[in-house]
Amino acid sequence: MTRTFALLATTALLTAPAFAETAGVEKSELTLGFIKLTDMAPLAIAKEKGFFEDEGLSVTLVAQSNWKVLLDGVVSGELDGAHMLAGQPIAASIGYGTKAALVTPFSMDLNGNAITVSNAVWEAMKPGLAMEGDAPAHPISAAALKPVIEAYAAEGKPFNLGMVFPVSTHNYELRYWLAAGGINPGVYSADDVSGQIGGDVLISVTPPPQMPATLEAGTIDGYSVGEPWNQAAVAKGIGVPVITDNDIWKNNPEKVFGLTAEFVEANPQTTLALTKALIRAAIWLDEGDNVNRAEAVEILSRPDYVGADAAVLANSMTGSFEYEAGDVRPAPDFNVFFRYNATFPYYSDAVWYLTQMRRWGQIGEAKPDAWFDEIAKSVYKPDVYKLAAEALIAEGRATAEQFDFDADGYRDPSADFIDGVAYDGTKPNAYIDSLTIGLKGAQTVSGGEIIN
Repeated sequence: MTRTFALLATTALLTAPAFAETAGVEKSELTLGFIKLTDMAPLAIAKEKGFFEDEGLSVTLVAQSNWKVLLDGVVSGELDGAHMLAGQPIAASIGYGTKAALVTPFSMDLNGNAITVSNAVWEAMKPGLAMEGDAPAHPISAAALKPVIEAYAAEGKPFNLGMVFPVSTHNYELRYWLAAGGINPGVYSADDVSGQIGGDVLISVTPPPQMPATLEAGTIDGYSVGEPWNQAAVAKGIGVPVITDNDIWKNNPEKVFGLTAEFVEANPQTTLALTKALIRAAIWLDEGDNVNRAEAVEILSRPDYVGADAAVLANSMTGSFEYEAGDVRPAPDFNVFFRYNATFPYYSDAVWYLTQMRRWGQIGEAKPDAWFDEIAKSVYKPDVYKLAAEALIAEGRATAEQFDFDADGYRDPSADFIDGVAYDGTKPNAYIDSLTIGLKGAQTVSGGEIIN
């Protein structure tokens, strides 16, 4: 815990009356950024249900055109904080892309993404799929995509895939799925940041709301994105989601709420108030077996927020997911905002992102295990989260039973991945070396080649 927050902890918890705003808020008028995706929901709910206001905050939410613009806004101070890709503050901390000291006290959700392919690619994949009755068996391995990619290559055509940002969960999930199916997604190097070195496919960036139109135009053959842009492809009849990220890595961490370290240091009570409001929003979104999701869908469908058709948003938000048109399957955990300790900023989540950055060459050289731990702890701030949660408990707005404060900030090892490989956040190098495709050990990339 930072000295500032340590000094505030006793005061905050001993003086917090029930249903009173956070005392001593340094900055009450705030502008927060977001991208038009379902998982910005905690921000919209905290505003619309008055949770920000309860903490003495007047918050303006502003949609951003893409993740780079959003990141630049937070770094410059134009935005006080934002709905961020989990990889963004981590990458900034190590100077990959934008160099900045960013932190997160709050993880916004689990799951929420899918991989969609064009109708033509889907028809080419289907003959190789195992069936359960009249429908394909799920989860679908990328091995079913391999002969399609090989057929494109035989015709001299590139196989193009879209994802939202180089350090996004979507990029790493897409790469994980491809690699687990024996497809090389390519690697990055210091002098080639395309991520396509040695790849069997060409992966590039497309902003989330533009994914369906780009697929329909034939510019890309598939994409990895969050909702509602996979279900939008089904609704438009232009593509088929083949797998959700919950089947790639069960209950994977997705977005975070990001701020600059400078803002947090200068505004500790404001940061505390923001975290409290967001925790309350996450609780509201998941409480009563998702009883509030229909109302959440109506809120998110408004133009000021996601602005997508309510019926499309409801497909994933209310416990189901549509793959091929008419193939609607239960998906109660497609969007998780609070249960499974979803909002706790685990160090092990940050370490996983770092392992994938190293695996695909965004981290150009081997690092000791201690380095991964050090970077994770510089970005993820469970001490701030705990303080906010304890204040909510003291105020009667939450109960102790709703939280599971992990003592060391690391999740237990898990093998809930599509390839069955176990991940232990305390042993990142052993994990990297256990993965079949990607950099290992002391390997580097130079001149378009992997150097052992």
